[in-house]
Amino acid sequence: MRPNHVKTKVQSGGRSIGTFMFEFNTTGIGRLAAQAGAEFAIFDMEHTGWSIETIRMLIATTRATEMVPLVRLPATEYQFVSRVLDMGAMGIMIPMCESADQARTLVESAKYPPVGRRGAAFTIAHDDYTGGDIVEKIRTANSETLLLAQIETAAGIRNVDEIAAVEGIDVLWIGHFDLSNSLGIPGQFDHSLFQDALARVLEACRRHHKVPGFLAGDITAGKRLLDQGFRMLAYGGDLWLYQAAVREGVEALQQHRCE
Repeated sequence: MRPNHVKTKVQSGGRSIGTFMFEFNTTGIGRLAAQAGAEFAIFDMEHTGWSIETIRMLIATTRATEMVPLVRLPATEYQFVSRVLDMGAMGIMIPMCESADQARTLVESAKYPPVGRRGAAFTIAHDDYTGGDIVEKIRTANSETLLLAQIETAAGIRNVDEIAAVEGIDVLWIGHFDLSNSLGIPGQFDHSLFQDALARVLEACRRHHKVPGFLAGDITAGKRLLDQGFRMLAYGGDLWLYQAAVREGVEALQQHRCE
């Protein structure tokens, strides 16, 4: 089983920078991001409509690199958790985590017995089709899989301390747009209600030794988040980064006056 260097890094007090993938379901996108220095990629199933087969291809091609493939699921259900892990995902993110029970469902679905109830299948994609000691594979998978719970509703904020206390949850990740919507202040990220919610998540992470995570829309925002204490950041997403780069180049060339 592969070591998860992102999990090792953030759990030892370091920080990890990766990116989100929403649009470019190509055999090269994982390798491109890895060559650019991303330490992890979160392949999204919540908002993209990507099928299990698409996710399988993205994970398989990404595993040719050192970058860690993570998957955000559409719901906290065993059938999603176990399938993407069997395909080789090295971590799972669940959206709209609102209770300790929901967080425990993720842990139980992702971990093999006696910790959880993940069904056993070996010499398949997640262990690179290799043989070996089954007991050691179970131990390694249970310890190396990274589990992220998104806190993005008012209910999640109310229960954040109980969620953070769940053993096996590694990262509390702020879903900032949904959180602002749930708080009744859509897109108002400087609002005191939103900032108070961030502080509660950061405090829960500190108290229970969890890692706070966030999606940074730009470099300035990312630096500010790192300064606040967030230690796992996704820098943008494939579609927004591509669009921003094309816009910058096109506008610069349109404004250029030939000598």
